[in-house]
Amino acid sequence: MTLLQVEDLRVDFATRNGVVQALRGVSFEVAAGETFGIVGESGSGKSVTAFCVMRLLDRAGKVSGGRIRFRGQDITHAGRRVLAPLRGAAMSMIFQNPRAALNPIRPIGLQIADALRAHEPLLVSEARDRAVELLEAVRIRDPIQRLAAFPHELSGGMCQRVMIAMAIACEPSLLIADEPTTGLDVTTQKTVMDMLSEITARRGMAMILITHDLGLAAQYCRRVAVMEQGRVVEEAAPARLFGSPGHGYTRRLVAASPTRVSTVESLVGEAPAPPRPARPRRPLLEVRDLVKVFGKAATPAVDHVSFHLDAGESLGLVGESGSGKSTISRLVCRLLDQTAGSIRFEGEDIGGIPAGTFHRSRFRRDIQLVFQDHGESLNPRFSAFDCIADPLRRLLGIADAGALRERVADCAARVGLPAALLERFPHQLSGGQKARVGIARAIAVGPKLLVLDEPTAALDVSVQAVVLHLLDRLRRETGLAYLFVSHDLNVVRMMCERTIVLQTGKLVEEGPSAALFAAPRSAYTAELLAAIPHFDPVAEPV
Repeated sequence: MTLLQVEDLRVDFATRNGVVQALRGVSFEVAAGETFGIVGESGSGKSVTAFCVMRLLDRAGKVSGGRIRFRGQDITHAGRRVLAPLRGAAMSMIFQNPRAALNPIRPIGLQIADALRAHEPLLVSEARDRAVELLEAVRIRDPIQRLAAFPHELSGGMCQRVMIAMAIACEPSLLIADEPTTGLDVTTQKTVMDMLSEITARRGMAMILITHDLGLAAQYCRRVAVMEQGRVVEEAAPARLFGSPGHGYTRRLVAASPTRVSTVESLVGEAPAPPRPARPRRPLLEVRDLVKVFGKAATPAVDHVSFHLDAGESLGLVGESGSGKSTISRLVCRLLDQTAGSIRFEGEDIGGIPAGTFHRSRFRRDIQLVFQDHGESLNPRFSAFDCIADPLRRLLGIADAGALRERVADCAARVGLPAALLERFPHQLSGGQKARVGIARAIAVGPKLLVLDEPTAALDVSVQAVVLHLLDRLRRETGLAYLFVSHDLNVVRMMCERTIVLQTGKLVEEGPSAALFAAPRSAYTAELLAAIPHFDPVAEPV
C-alpha cells in the first residue's frame, strides 16, 4: 500500500539575486513499511524534499508546482488545522544536527514528554513513564537518571538517540531521517542504524533515509533515489543502482565513494601514482606513555599511549568517539597540557613547553592543525586571503604587502583554490572551498607535521575525494608528515602507511595499514572493520 506520493514537486526560493529553483519536478513513492533512500550531494535538494513532506519549508521557499499525498490526502498546501495532528503523530523527522534540534535549556525527559502530550491527553506521571520506556527503546543506559539531563551533558550519539526517541514517541507511520549518522563513528553509526531498522520493522513504520553515504543507503534501503540539482536522476534497488548505475552522476558518486579496494587516485579517476621512493627513516615525533586526565575524572581520556611518526610518513589514529583521538591530536599540537608522559619533536621535549606559551615557541610553525569543522575554524570577519595570510604575519613576520600577496597566491594555487575566491568571506565559500582555505592556512608557514582532525568528515563524497587527492599530492611534493585522525577507516587505509587503533584512551593495535586492515589481531579492530557500511560496485544481473 502506498503511504506517501510525491508528484512533480517544484520548489522556488526567493533570494537577493532572484528566484532559485530548489526542486525541479521531483517524483517518488514510499510504501507502508518500506525504507526508501535519497542520496546526493549538498544542494541536490534532499533536505528540501524532506521539509516539503513535513510542511516545514522556510518562509523564503514556496511550492510552485506538484503535489504531496499522504495516506491519499493532498497536504501540499494544507493549513495548520490539518497538519498539527499529522506532525509527530503520523509523520515525524530526525533532524540532521541533534544538538541544534534539541532545546538546550530543557531536560530531555520533558522534551520527550512534550512530544507525547502534544498528541495524547497524558498525566505528567504517565508521560514520564512513557519517556523512560522510549529511552530504554533507544538503548540509553540509566534512563530514569537521564530524564533530568540537558543536551550539552550528552554525547553526540546520545543526543541522536534522544531525537529518535522523540520521533518515534507517537508511533508515526512515516519517519524521515535526515543524515542521522553524520559525524558518528562507525560502530555508533551501525548501532543507530540497526536500532532504527529494528524499530521501524517492529512498528511497521516506513522510513525515508537521507544520506550522502552510499554504503549506508545500500545496506539499509529497499530502494534508493539519486538527486542532482533538484531532480531525481535515477531510482532503483541498491544492487542495481550501485552495481550498474545508468546515469553519469550516479557513476561519479559511486567512483568517488571510498571502498575496501579504492585508491586515492581511483576516487578522482586517475591512474595509480608511482610508488613513493624509499627514504631513510628519521624520527619526527615520539610520544611515550602519554596520559591525559580531565578534571577529577576517574578514567583517563588518554591512558599511557606510545607511538612514533617518521618524517614524511602518514600515521592514522582510529577508534570510536571517546577513544582519545582528538585529545591526542591536541596534546601533540600543544593546545592541551598532558598529565604525564613525554612528547618529543625532532628530539626536543616539546611536552615540557606549557600549552599556554607554545605559540611563542620556535616549534609553533613546524606543527599545524587542520580542524574538523572548516567553517567554524575560519574567522568569519577574515577574507580567505586574510585567513591564509594571518599565520604568515604572526609566525614568519612577513609584513611586506607584495611578498605577502605572492606567498598567499602560491599557497592558494597549491591547494587548487582559484585566486578569484581569495577576497570572499567564509560564508561565501562552499564546504570544499573552506576546506582548501583551512589546508592552505596550515601549510602556509612550511610545517613539518600536519595534524588532520577528521578533515573530510562533513564533506560530500566527490568533494572528499578531491580533498584527499590534494592532501596525498601535497605530501608527495613537500615531504610533510601527517597525523591523520578519522573515523572513516576506508579513508585511513588509503591515506596512511601505518595505523593506530584506540579504545577508551588505550592503544589496542598498531601496524602497517594494509596488514592491519587485512588481518586485524584485535577483536575490537575487527569489530570496527565489520561496522563499515559498504557496497560492492560490481554489475549484477537485473
